[in-house]
Amino acid sequence: MSKRFRNILTPIIAVVLGIIVGTIIMVASGYDPIAAYSALWNGAFGEAYYFGEVIRQFTPYILAGLAVAFAFRVGLFNIGVEGQYLVGWLAAVWVGVSFDLPRFIHLPLAILAAMVAGALWAFIPGFLKARFRVHEVIVSIMMNYVALHVCNYIIQNVITKNQDKTGMVKDSATLRSEWLQSITDYSRLHWGIIVAIAGCFIMWFLLERTTKGYELRAVGFNQHAAHYAGMNVNRNIILSMVIAGGFAGLAGSMDGLGTFGYDGVKGGFTGVGFDGIAVALLGGNTSLGVFFSALLFAALKVGALNMPLEAGVPNELVDIIIALIVFFVASSYMIRMILDRLSKKEVK
Repeated sequence: MSKRFRNILTPIIAVVLGIIVGTIIMVASGYDPIAAYSALWNGAFGEAYYFGEVIRQFTPYILAGLAVAFAFRVGLFNIGVEGQYLVGWLAAVWVGVSFDLPRFIHLPLAILAAMVAGALWAFIPGFLKARFRVHEVIVSIMMNYVALHVCNYIIQNVITKNQDKTGMVKDSATLRSEWLQSITDYSRLHWGIIVAIAGCFIMWFLLERTTKGYELRAVGFNQHAAHYAGMNVNRNIILSMVIAGGFAGLAGSMDGLGTFGYDGVKGGFTGVGFDGIAVALLGGNTSLGVFFSALLFAALKVGALNMPLEAGVPNELVDIIIALIVFFVASSYMIRMILDRLSKKEVK
């Protein structure tokens, strides 16, 4: 069995195992798994509105997954995607409500502001990792909480005056599309899906087709060897986190300029950044893998909302299934070991 085929088969087996164990849990809890999965399917693809919502959820999931996957590919664990996503959302909306500009300037400027905000937020753990060898997981997860409360403060005390949300972004800065909404029965689908797909291509091209991408991957494989080869390891660590943060900030702009059109005070995390970790793991940290993984997670998240209505099954069971999928992906070495043994038996 080739390594490439095994890498493709492993996440598929992880998904199947997660669904099987989830089914067992449903049966043990007294629920009908057939009715539950039928309701899940209908809630994701049964109507044009639901399909539009899946693609809408799919959009930030792709970019959040890329933010995690890019860092993984260069040997870093960017667990701070949630915070980078929040500051990107705020920056995009801030630009969107503060200026009156032509659309061809205003919309790109708002998106660029989100990317810069996310990149700057990721620069801090990247710099501390490169300069002082402080583990990026510790710093980035703490930065999530800082981002949440700083964004809430700015919304209430800078952009507005003691209000819980900003105004709507100007029409010249919105990603919303009346045409896309009309063909999906007035879902919240917007043009951000094009940006997300472009993000997949950019990550693939940067890592696989450029000299700088080769350097970044070399640092991820072995920092000592990369340093011996004359590469600037510290600079590449910082650059990797900055690029990953740019993807996360871009994810925030998709919700700020598209799905909601405003930013508001949040009592807790949205979960998009943390879901991005699962998306990246299941997608094998590749652009194409993240694309399909994000689609699966979006379908599960949106379809789960229909499970209590149609089958009387709590949608928290979908969260259990997602957790099981992540568990099996994290244990992928066991799956690979079994596949290797099976392939050896076939050779004999």
